Amino acid sequence: MQVKAHARFIRMSPRKVRLVIDLIRGARVEKAQTQLRFANKAAAEPVLKLLNSAIANAVNNFQLNKDDLKIVSITADEGPILDRWQPRAHGRAMPIRKRSSHISIVLEEVEQKVEKKAEAKEEKKPATKKRTTKKAVTSKTE
Repeated sequence: MQVKAHARFIRMSPRKVRLVIDLIRGARVEKAQTQLRFANKAAAEPVLKLLNSAIANAVNNFQLNKDDLKIVSITADEGPILDRWQPRAHGRAMPIRKRSSHISIVLEEVEQKVEKKAEAKEEKKPATKKRTTKKAVTSKTE
């Protein structure tokens, strides 16, 4: 089951937000939370807040286990741009574009694969092969 959450009109450039969301794309939620807590970027705070919101949606609305959740997709799209003007020399004006972003996250429940890996290791038996050594061939040059 997929759980979605959105954060809209975040007053930060989507380019800056994408630097942070690329760190956690495809990760389990516990690892992603830890990564965001220690990321030295301003965009980590709204992304962490959105991740916590998505986790709360999964736990409260769909009764999913927090430990089994994984980030399937996370995107930062462009929101509306506020145009402002900065006065410059000789009566000119320079535009200032204050960008905003819309962040979307999708979580999904994954099964525990730890047990399957342990069973697979028990089933495989090491094959005994005789190893033959190859003798080095030397060529004579005349």
